[in-house]
Amino acid sequence: MQALDSGAIHIALETLPGWSMDGSSIQKDFLFADFNEAFAFLSRIALYSEKMNHHAEWSGVYNQVHIRLSTHDAGGVTEKDLKMAHALESYC
Repeated sequence: MQALDSGAIHIALETLPGWSMDGSSIQKDFLFADFNEAFAFLSRIALYSEKMNHHAEWSGVYNQVHIRLSTHDAGGVTEKDLKMAHALESYC
């Protein structure tokens, strides 16, 4: 899988509200009502990540979850990352 150029990433991000490019990755902060909702989100996306064999970098504090996506083997953002970002949006 090949990394996308920044122009292609910026165009793709137009369909992903709240996502932004940060160096060689894309990222978003998710905000939930409470810890239980945030943890449930992480649990759902963990299962999807395993299914896709594509594991996000994430961190969470109480009701906030920060997600960063990149394909390390490709050295940047690929179509796989964009697919994952769209899936994460559907899991909110």
